[in-house]
Amino acid sequence: MAVLNQKSVLDMIKDFRRNWHALCDSERTTVCGADSMLLALQLSMAENNKQHSGEFTVSLSDVLWTWKYLLHEKLNLPVENMEVIDHYEDIRRTYDNFLKNSNMLDLIDVYKKCSVLTSNCENNANISPVKLLAKKIIYSYLNLLVNSKNDLALAHILNIPDRGLGREAFTDLKHAAREKQMSIFLVATSFIRTIELGGKGYAPSPSDPLRTHIKGLSNFINFIDKLDEILGEISNPSIAGSRILSVIKMQLIKGHNSKGPFYKAVEEVAQDLDLRIKNIISSQQGDVAVSTTNISPARPKSYAINHGTAYCGRDTVKTFLVLLDEEAAGAPTENKAELLYDDENTSHHNGTSILTLFRRCKFICWKTNNWNKFWKCSSGQK
Repeated sequence: MAVLNQKSVLDMIKDFRRNWHALCDSERTTVCGADSMLLALQLSMAENNKQHSGEFTVSLSDVLWTWKYLLHEKLNLPVENMEVIDHYEDIRRTYDNFLKNSNMLDLIDVYKKCSVLTSNCENNANISPVKLLAKKIIYSYLNLLVNSKNDLALAHILNIPDRGLGREAFTDLKHAAREKQMSIFLVATSFIRTIELGGKGYAPSPSDPLRTHIKGLSNFINFIDKLDEILGEISNPSIAGSRILSVIKMQLIKGHNSKGPFYKAVEEVAQDLDLRIKNIISSQQGDVAVSTTNISPARPKSYAINHGTAYCGRDTVKTFLVLLDEEAAGAPTENKAELLYDDENTSHHNGTSILTLFRRCKFICWKTNNWNKFWKCSSGQK
């Protein structure tokens, strides 16, 4: 993408934020950076293979080959001499739908909308793997807080720290989300709310697979609720941002050795982001006439940023969006295999790759004389 290095990617995203009402449907739309684009493409290709061959998997070489073709096609670069992978149109359609359903736009879509693109971004090459992991986890929490439809962000943090919500729990949530045509987070939230309401009229079906994960899901939803409460109750974005980062940090380092690398990495990242938030707020206050996102201080209409959010949390959400935009503008990961597939260095904290989490099992339900419903998982079958 070096040919596009003419102006800062971050400046481009700021232009997008200033004109969001003319470029997208929601002020909370988040930008899908290069790494997330590649992950979304991998999932789309695996889904396509599932439909045509029955296996939810895809090789690294096919992903990288299609990645190159996708970039050329989206940027209107020559593709005549490039070999097209089978069912590319289906893959592209799945990719576009995944981003749309996740309320995200990828960098190239933002570029095409703004007609500007750059690369004046932070280089993560010199950051240790464990600090990059801590950074990804904390950013994913902030991303989900801003954009609850972001299934990629949720996949990164659902079981970090360990809540007993591994691949089986994610598979059950994903099945329910597809069936109800809702985001994974909304499915989890709705399920826990019905449990909390109590009473036969509200209780989920006894055969609901999510019942197996009540404890872990309750832990996760209640933690996000805690972050939302801070967002809604503290009007000062600097204080709210610091408090939210502190709560996330304490959740992540709980039970870890204070001298361990993950503990130190989480503390460093939280401190760095806290300082960055204060710098962003200072910069915004220095330009009273035109804010970073050009959002009117007047109470917004229903489609604006406080839709579903307490009014006093608007400034904090705007600050988080700037922070997330900066991350989306960052340089992509050099080691694509490490990004896309299981990595031994991060398995202790991350568990499984995104591809593995999104790989679905088929649940076959049948009745017998002695059983109401019994769910069986046949791995690798649709």
